[in-house]
Formats: sequence, structure tokens, C-alpha cells
Amino acid sequence: MSDAGGGDWEDSPERLYVITGGRSGSSVPTTLDLVTLIVARSGPKPGMQPEHAAIIQLCEAPLSVAEVSAYTGLPFSVVTVLLGDLLAENRVVARAPVPPARLPDRALIEAVIDGLQRL
Repeated sequence: MSDAGGGDWEDSPERLYVITGGRSGSSVPTTLDLVTLIVARSGPKPGMQPEHAAIIQLCEAPLSVAEVSAYTGLPFSVVTVLLGDLLAENRVVARAPVPPARLPDRALIEAVIDGLQRL
């Protein structure tokens, strides 16, 4: 829905600028990517920036940064700035995703199949 000025505040670059305080990067060095899992350490505190509080509420269970971005409707770059703030305040924990299971060596699988066929 557009406002009287012809722009939409929810989708405006100005809103994103305000949310991040004009920053394009985190205040602490972080290595967040789309699949990094975020978990809140505790609930939001009174007076918190609404976007920070929303992220903390979402991350009561582990969520990837991509999911946080999708659920909040904010661009990945903005979410990484906000997550950097929360990491610096020790409000959330970031961890690498669970690695995919490694498949056994192909030669081992073929040896097992050969052994089963001989039975």
C-alpha cells in the first residue's frame, strides 16, 4: 500500500537504511552464509529494535540465515547486519549446518553387493 508521498515505506531503501543504522556490514567479524544456523539464547528484551526482537522470536528453534531472511521479508544483507548486532550482544548463537552424511566408498558398496550375490 502506497503512502501519500507515492512510496511504500515497507519496501523502501530508506527503511532498510534506518533498520541497519546506515551500515552495510556487521560491527563484528562474522562469516554468515545462507545455511548458517541461528539459535536465540533467550527471548527478546523490552525496548529492543523490532527487527532484532522478531529475529530472536523466530530463532527459538534453529533457523538458517536464508529462512530468517524469508520470514522477516528483509534482504540477506540486512539480516546479516542485524544478526551481527545480535551476535555481538551474545543474544544469538551461529553455528555451521549439520554436514551431509558421507556415503561409503563406492568400492566398498560394490564389494558388499558382490558378497551378497554370492550367497
